[in-house]
Amino acid sequence: MAARIRQIAEIARVSPATVSLALNNKPGVSPSTRARILAIADDLMKTNGTQPFTSLIKGSVRFLKIVKHGHIVNRDHDVFIAAYVEGMDKEARKHGYNLEITHITIDQIGDFISHLNSSSSKGLIILGTELNAADILAFETVNVPIVVIDTTYDFIKLDFVDMNNGEALFQIVRHLMENNHREIGMIWSEDVEARNFELRRLNFEQALKFYGLPYNPRNIINVDSTFNEAYQGVLQYLKKGSKLPTALFSANDLIASACMKAFKESGIRVPEDVSIVGFDNLPMCEMLDPPLTTMRVSKQQIGEIAMELLVNRVGNRRGPPTLKVSVGGELVVRKSVHCLHSSP
Repeated sequence: MAARIRQIAEIARVSPATVSLALNNKPGVSPSTRARILAIADDLMKTNGTQPFTSLIKGSVRFLKIVKHGHIVNRDHDVFIAAYVEGMDKEARKHGYNLEITHITIDQIGDFISHLNSSSSKGLIILGTELNAADILAFETVNVPIVVIDTTYDFIKLDFVDMNNGEALFQIVRHLMENNHREIGMIWSEDVEARNFELRRLNFEQALKFYGLPYNPRNIINVDSTFNEAYQGVLQYLKKGSKLPTALFSANDLIASACMKAFKESGIRVPEDVSIVGFDNLPMCEMLDPPLTTMRVSKQQIGEIAMELLVNRVGNRRGPPTLKVSVGGELVVRKSVHCLHSSP
């Protein structure tokens, strides 16, 4: 095989390493160079009476990014979605598939489904961040296997891969409790349609109850999920003169960063006056003042698991029942949580 790679490299006038990347469907080779190398390899193998390389590529699978309201799926979270894509692409290439990425808005679903059903795509992974159950059920007419990520609905007969919000919230509340916080509030977006936000709120209440901590509705701050609107919402909340709890859990890091800006401008110190914990571990967390304690989501692993499920469905190696996979995260402790003196 090594001799054949050198032969292909000489004909294509590229390095043997480039040939190896192209034949193994690895990144780092331009599409035109990859196509030229595969064509040369096919010609040589046909001459020898063996199976062409291009016949070993099983086809394409697709990742569908859907923007519904744009409050969460926007450029502020592109790095988050990129990690999903990295995991999917790695697993797709491992099994001999090419990953195609499509971006649409919610009103384009019908046209996309019509196109997909007439295309050669072998399967579909849907980003469900901003989708409700009815949006996902619209894909029932799709004639290829489907896996949905970044949301979950137990009653929909599809495969879902999502972060484990319950485990995450119990970690967060326990961390605050171990730092002697007994009055813990939450800042989130009640009016923004996002299943994971809803699950985090429910699990926040359950974690407080489990650890015997009080739940006070006055400590729940409702703001929009975009940075500017969240910032303005916190300022309005503070102008009412409401007493803050000693600690706050934020539904995501973007809201937490907006909250910290509003606190600073209002003379409220983090963490001395109020501690705060985020969710997602976006790169901005390390650059905030103070750096934000937050929940790291296993984004690349979620992408890999979703693609593995899809490949198994495409290959008919795993039939019913459907799977709902919940992937745990890790609390990243930084400096936004202050340890209170324990009461006598």
